[in-house]
Amino acid sequence: MAPRIRRQGTLVTFVLLLVLVAAVVVATRAAVQAAETPRRGGVLLAVLGADAPSLDPHQESTFANIQLVAPLYSLLLQIDPYNYPKIIGDAASEWKIAPDGLTYTFKIRQGVKFHDGSPLTAADVKATYDKIVFPPQGVRSIRKNAYSAVERIEAPDPSTAVFKLKFPSASLLDNLASPWNVIFPKKYLDKDPNYFKTNVVGSGPFKLKNYTRGAAFEGVRNPDYFVKDRPYLDGYKFFISPETSVRAAAIRSGRAYVEFRDLPNAEVEAIKKQLGDKVVVQQTPMVGQFGITMNNTVKPFTDPRVRKALTLGFDRYTAGKVLYQLTGLRDPGALMRPGTEWAMPPAELEKFPGFWRDAEKSRAEARRLLAEAGYPNGFKTVLKNRNVKLPYQDLAVFVIQEWRKIGIEVDNRPIETAAWFSDLREANFELIIGPTVEFMDDPDQFLNRYTTGAPQNYGRFSDPAIDDLFSRQARTLDPAERKKLVNELQKIVLENAYYMPGLWWTRNVVHWAKVKNYVAPPSHYTNQKLQDVWLAED
Repeated sequence: MAPRIRRQGTLVTFVLLLVLVAAVVVATRAAVQAAETPRRGGVLLAVLGADAPSLDPHQESTFANIQLVAPLYSLLLQIDPYNYPKIIGDAASEWKIAPDGLTYTFKIRQGVKFHDGSPLTAADVKATYDKIVFPPQGVRSIRKNAYSAVERIEAPDPSTAVFKLKFPSASLLDNLASPWNVIFPKKYLDKDPNYFKTNVVGSGPFKLKNYTRGAAFEGVRNPDYFVKDRPYLDGYKFFISPETSVRAAAIRSGRAYVEFRDLPNAEVEAIKKQLGDKVVVQQTPMVGQFGITMNNTVKPFTDPRVRKALTLGFDRYTAGKVLYQLTGLRDPGALMRPGTEWAMPPAELEKFPGFWRDAEKSRAEARRLLAEAGYPNGFKTVLKNRNVKLPYQDLAVFVIQEWRKIGIEVDNRPIETAAWFSDLREANFELIIGPTVEFMDDPDQFLNRYTTGAPQNYGRFSDPAIDDLFSRQARTLDPAERKKLVNELQKIVLENAYYMPGLWWTRNVVHWAKVKNYVAPPSHYTNQKLQDVWLAED
């Protein structure tokens, strides 16, 4: 027992050291770049792995949306581009929280204009957050449960926005810095709350120039941007391709200067070998993992024995060794990121189905559970999947091979991004590759998807104990008590196999060295406004 405990402690220490080293490298790089003199002009060329289902970030949860449109908008607050996860202002110049924690008052910066020339005021902030927190009929709000503490939003004058809370919140300020919460002009929302699914009117450093679905997206410098002398770039342009090899080739050829999401290690090594010091690779841990969503309302996945068999049949420890080089998927973990304050300790994690170290013992138990559930010879099913290779298809290939060892035959069915999201949201699947990726390590963000009726509860399960624990952790200001509640919630999900977490991700952000002032954060959703990025040469 003692050696096992030492290995677990070593693993945690190793993960923490990796995070620390990455942070030091990033901070050093940022300091060096900050010392250089920015150059104006040029168009940043980037390549993206999928097209956006819609242009409204309030309603989407994919890099394919936020990386395209983030440079077009302002937020109320934002994550510091150079110091994740520090919170700094954007449209808000200052804010204060009442001593009882029930009132948050924000001063709106003067001189912020939308791209149509109208001023951004507190009324726009209120209309935006009313749409997010209290979406009208027919409007999807992916993350509304993260704002359950908010009772109402007020705009007593054009420069003051006030959030009134039902109870003090442990993480509301963090959640108000969500990159998804872009501020829309009220007058367009009044006419059609879904207007921004197909239109853009922002106040960010760039304005929309052109969008050809499935091919390219272009932004051009906003000369009226409220931050003096920004942006440095004349514009940016994304090329869209779901093929990893195409994106890597675009970097090698110079057709694109950056891939903001991830490229596999093998492609990265090939790029470095060809381009040498002309490229820079920033590797970061990722605030996200890739797992499997099981439809808890469809047989045989209504039976917890079957769900447990599937998670027992996936050897995560071998998967991490095999898939890391291909995809960056590496670390087994529960529902919160390994190595963070919210993570389940490895010794505790290994007690749950699917996380035992002995893979053969897990498979034997899986076969026993299947037989007990009435499937002694296994069964056939379909795994729907996004047609994005990295890491969706690679993970599917591995896990299907694993399930075959316990008698389950699975048909992998890749579909285009918009169709994949549609099937996910409509629960039109038996099994589906279902990642959980957020902009920061906050339990409100990560765990709301396991509560009854949550927009991201794609498995359609309901457990009153989870609902109670989620509500209590959101209201608990004592970090130790909140951590305890978060851990209890994770245990219930794992024990019942409501959802099947897979592997936590690391990513390689590859860019040409001439791309300056971009620091890759541990989420590909943040630091995408590009206002400080500049090109040393065209």
